[in-house]
Amino acid sequence: MGTAVKVGKNVKHLKLGDRCGVGAQSSSCLDCEECANGEEQHCPKGNVGTYNGQYPDGSKSYGGYADYCRAPGHFIVKIPDAIPLDEAAPMLCGGVTVWSPLKKNGAGPGKRVGIVGIGGLGHFGLLWAKALGCDEVVAISRTSSKAADAKKMGADRFIATDEDDKWAKKNSRSLDLIISTVSSPKMPISSYLQLLRTNGQFIQVGAPEDAIPAFNIFALIMKSAKIGGSAIGSPADIAEMLDFAVKHNVHPIIQVRDLKEANAASVDMDQGKARYRYVLRNAKHADELGV
Repeated sequence: MGTAVKVGKNVKHLKLGDRCGVGAQSSSCLDCEECANGEEQHCPKGNVGTYNGQYPDGSKSYGGYADYCRAPGHFIVKIPDAIPLDEAAPMLCGGVTVWSPLKKNGAGPGKRVGIVGIGGLGHFGLLWAKALGCDEVVAISRTSSKAADAKKMGADRFIATDEDDKWAKKNSRSLDLIISTVSSPKMPISSYLQLLRTNGQFIQVGAPEDAIPAFNIFALIMKSAKIGGSAIGSPADIAEMLDFAVKHNVHPIIQVRDLKEANAASVDMDQGKARYRYVLRNAKHADELGV
């Protein structure tokens, strides 16, 4: 996140000095079926991650830890003036990761939506779902320690799964859409599916490294329910999300830390201390920009 100091001659949507940023993806082939359909994040040929990725010519993407970033213009998004750069930064990664499945799976008026996990991703889920006008927004977490925060983010109800052994039965068939942001493979998937109404959907965006527990397929068959996944979002998704944030006055809850604290911030995040997204500030250039 920063300002454009050089702009290629073929880039038309940015000019020198524009506030801009790149999300978790820095490149794709732009020639496959997925790219042609505006789903660059699913490109099977030339997908380059922003964090420690490698371009086809062998050069590296250095993520958010370098003083400068050079990336294909297609993946650089202009930041609306109404959004501070420190707030925009997590939107381009965690924000769009939850925005995309909510928007593409019908979150809005007439829908009851559950967000599993109240962290860097989940807090965005609550903010977006509320701003999208969902009939009910339900926060789902292991304990009620974040219940007060969740209500401030827009949750109408809170389910603490470790504090009530009958939570699934009590809330059965109450949600049209569930977005799961948790990364633990120990998730109670069968109980989550019990919360779905007929034709409900369960979308996983958290990324467990191990297999999740088995579940009975009749949990899907008997309610015509669907289970799926979603990965970040395209540049067009990001631009749409930023415009929505301006129009609906959505602001993430962040803690700004100096880039020198990157290692400590990683440890703190792993220990669950972030409330709710750490943003690293590169003082060398932030001071120049006055941010």
